[in-house]
Amino acid sequence: MSDLAHYRNIGIFAHVDAGKTTTTERILKLTGKIHKTGEVHDGESTTDFMEQEAERGITIQSAATTCFWKDHRMNIIDTPGHVDFTVEVYRSLKVLDGGVGVFCGSGGVEPQSETNWRYANDSEVARIIFVNKMDRMGADFFRVVKQVKDVLGANPLIMALPIGVEDDFVGIVDVLEKKAYIWDDTGLPENFVIEDVPADMVDLVEEYHEMLIETALEQDDDLLMAYMEGEAPSLEDVKRCIREGTRKLDFFPTYCGSAFKNKGVQNILNAVVDYLPAPAEVDPQDLTDEFGEPNGEKAIVSSSEPFRALAFKIMDDRFGALTFIRVYSGTLNKGDSILNSFTGKSERVGRMVEMHANDRTEISTAQAGDIIAIVGMKNVQTGHTLCDPKHPCTLEPMVFPEPVISIAVAPADKGSTEKMSIAIGKMVAEDPTFKVETDEDSGETILRGMGELHLDIKVDILKRTYGVDLTVGKPQVAYRETITKEIDDSYTHKKQSGGSGQFGKIDYKIRPGEANTGFTFMSKVVGGNVPKEFFPAIEKGFRSMMGEGVLAGFPVLDVEVELYDGGFHAVDSSAVAFEIAARGAFRQSIPKAGAQLIEPIMAVDVYTPDDHVGDVIGDLNRRRGMIKDQQPGVTGVRVKADVPLSEMFGYIGSLRTMTSGRGQFSMEFSHYNPCPANVAESVIEEVKARKAAK
Repeated sequence: MSDLAHYRNIGIFAHVDAGKTTTTERILKLTGKIHKTGEVHDGESTTDFMEQEAERGITIQSAATTCFWKDHRMNIIDTPGHVDFTVEVYRSLKVLDGGVGVFCGSGGVEPQSETNWRYANDSEVARIIFVNKMDRMGADFFRVVKQVKDVLGANPLIMALPIGVEDDFVGIVDVLEKKAYIWDDTGLPENFVIEDVPADMVDLVEEYHEMLIETALEQDDDLLMAYMEGEAPSLEDVKRCIREGTRKLDFFPTYCGSAFKNKGVQNILNAVVDYLPAPAEVDPQDLTDEFGEPNGEKAIVSSSEPFRALAFKIMDDRFGALTFIRVYSGTLNKGDSILNSFTGKSERVGRMVEMHANDRTEISTAQAGDIIAIVGMKNVQTGHTLCDPKHPCTLEPMVFPEPVISIAVAPADKGSTEKMSIAIGKMVAEDPTFKVETDEDSGETILRGMGELHLDIKVDILKRTYGVDLTVGKPQVAYRETITKEIDDSYTHKKQSGGSGQFGKIDYKIRPGEANTGFTFMSKVVGGNVPKEFFPAIEKGFRSMMGEGVLAGFPVLDVEVELYDGGFHAVDSSAVAFEIAARGAFRQSIPKAGAQLIEPIMAVDVYTPDDHVGDVIGDLNRRRGMIKDQQPGVTGVRVKADVPLSEMFGYIGSLRTMTSGRGQFSMEFSHYNPCPANVAESVIEEVKARKAAK
């Protein structure tokens, strides 16, 4: 059995292009896991193993790997930075105990860094900060530290200071030990010397050293009092306090360096060992009941507890389906039977493997704290709990955002039809934010995802990885419908045709609900005009109609129904009769209640060089955008705006043209807003025309 105190489950996350994958490569080289570093810009990095990742120089899937440093086992997950793939970050953070947040020395805190930081806060993951690319033009360590405070609301604990910046960046000063680490020009990570602090930095280092000691000792009142009285704490005591404060998220140890130039990566590895928590030091996860509510029990991380694990990722590769699991407690051996508490079915564990990107090593046992993959599990999906059949339990589930964009795809020939359905089935199992449905009117296959790039990659995978010949339609927006006014109405369902009849009468109010509430039903019937046993049938009838609105057949959101009276027949009334009455009531009342089309609004975050700000803002205004904020930086301006998704198709091309290729943007779903009349009319016409054509 491995000692859990020597385990570190960490993720590396950041905005796109801040250097996560390069940092991971350097860590793997330093720990002896790989012997040649592959560069992202050459399409040769270890963890970006998909064709699409190598070509585009971006990370799409989170990749897991294991390495060792100073007798500590590190399970590392390299996560994507692009906003369309944040689900990969979210589900990775859910099963990790610590993280390394990588920020670009010149770009600073960028849009996706914020989203990832928010996810890490939600999952209460301890983090250290690595300000990368200190050799880049415009790099400024202190500016990035200020942004971490201002933009992320975090408390960075400065552990390292840069020696020189941009082309003159040669190394770092360890603030705690007051030692300078200086690398030579060979670019080899091991070629460094440890010296005294450069003379021109002595005062600065002393100032930050004092701040570091004071902040750390706030974790221990006795040590702080002794320090105030002039007694210097030992290095072990300070490190213990930093570790405790990091675990409690009181502060985040902050380092700097250049992963590409191999400067400062050892210090990050040392910090992971010294300050990030082992699995048993993290507050244990709640166990939940069948409704997802905590039941008072905890998943204590220990090998002696019953087996509990969370399936956090499904991946299909050339050897079959892989289910990535994080083992929270107990041990798992090859041949064991385990229970999927979501489906209630047991499965036997055939093969278990430890992953290194897309390579694997067979293992026969795993224990609490391990991140492994099981080969060939059936009916397991992301977020399912796997446990000991004698001790069934459910771990806290994962909640995924709804897709906001869709495209229609059709196989180019009969031979591709079956191939496509098998491939899409595998892809849906892998990615919970990728959905597929069939249009009942046209029979078309509709793919739904988080953004243009997301669907673009999925189509590319279908074509190249699975060899499916496809024709692809235009992207479609996930419009919704709602109502704008309250109405009081009545509906009677009466049917008499020999034998027993059907009768159900309901008097009700339909009104707009609170935003994001979906459907709400309440009954205020007093007396026995509608017996209580029919209330569930009435609610079911109304709810079943929410999937298709009256304007253009889009799902209906945010409707409240209040039942206040009605009538029933002792013989002819039944649950079915009242359910049919509720459906008829919905059809009758929604058009009277001011039915309205609503559209998804995206929170758009655009980075633009200073000299193109006017063009970018003007363009966003033309796209019906609402500018929310402008944040000037050293190298450009970040513009935040709310823009309808329908206006954002092809935006990356326009932005690159406006900014001579230097602009970047990210967007994520924010909320739904009413469509302007002219937009609503054209959408409804288009839907009608599509239906007529079929």
